[in-house]
Amino acid sequence: MSQPDVPEQAAALAARLVPRVPELARRVVERIRAEVPGFDRLPGEIQDVEVAGTARASIRAFLRHAQGLPGAGSALSRERAVQRAEEGIPLAALVQTYHVGAEVVVDALAAESRPDEAAAVLHLVREQLRAVGSAVTRVTEAYLAGGADQHVAVRELTWALLRGERPEDVAARYGLPLESGYLVLRVRAPGDGDPRVALRWVLARTAARAEGRALSLRDDLGGHVLLPPSFPLADLVRAAAPGEGVPVVGVAPAATPADVPAAARRAGRIAAVAGTPGLHRLADVLLDYHLAQPGDGAAEVAAVLDPLVAHPDLLPTLTAWLGADLDRRGTARALGVHANTVDNRLERIAELTGVDPRSARGIQLFGAALALRRAPA
Repeated sequence: MSQPDVPEQAAALAARLVPRVPELARRVVERIRAEVPGFDRLPGEIQDVEVAGTARASIRAFLRHAQGLPGAGSALSRERAVQRAEEGIPLAALVQTYHVGAEVVVDALAAESRPDEAAAVLHLVREQLRAVGSAVTRVTEAYLAGGADQHVAVRELTWALLRGERPEDVAARYGLPLESGYLVLRVRAPGDGDPRVALRWVLARTAARAEGRALSLRDDLGGHVLLPPSFPLADLVRAAAPGEGVPVVGVAPAATPADVPAAARRAGRIAAVAGTPGLHRLADVLLDYHLAQPGDGAAEVAAVLDPLVAHPDLLPTLTAWLGADLDRRGTARALGVHANTVDNRLERIAELTGVDPRSARGIQLFGAALALRRAPA
């Protein structure tokens, strides 16, 4: 085969690989999750959506280039580099992901090629090496912009505090101070809200006032924020405008850094049993918190709600009824229905469960059952 034929054969080989892009991207994600340190800490949504999306975009761009077609820009890879820095992924790990992606593509090219396409494969391997070199340069510049190394240090220290894994060593390594104690916030997105937005909402209202002493770590539900013990938490939600998307925030104090893991567990349970947007301390949800602890009879109490599960309007009505302090008009406003509809649904709840939600016994029993239902397993 003459040399001028090689680019044409390479383009044809690249075109044959285009239908396999989603499969190759999944393979990249699987290998990154297994081989690259730190990526297993990322929320599942980020691993399965953002990392996979970046892999698909990068592979498609390379295959288009190999076919002589205009490729996509590099804005996505730069954006993802900044996000990975904010999430505490080390730069070396981020760079490693691009090499993993290149290996997956090269392996696929070799598997897809015919015996007479060895020169075309070599041509594409060289092009892939050039593409990886350019991508690594771009993402490194983006990662380092704005002091991303500091983000990594903060995430590493937060992780060590939450896990109780020698945070003093991490603090010393990065030159970060440890507080004498912490206010531990568990942030959860309300309903089907975006966990990333929930955590950013809290950080936007705490980071500046904490004068650089706020620590944070994101996860699938929202994340954790660690603040100095003197932080004025009462101001966090007070100034929020209606409809602003206030997240659910449970807070528990840690007297020392060693107490942070226990405080994080308590804050997490507080946020889970509270269930409503706003800032919640233990005193605010004390009965629900107590009832939500595993104990004899808890399963039976929670099961009182089982007859309502098949009726999608009834559980929300019961929750709104108790949340509105048994005010039928307030319940109707919360649900967007007529007050008579609330009456009809409450009657139906009584029929199905044998417990009247308007009685003293019903208020206590249903309140306990809802607390158990919200409690984490």
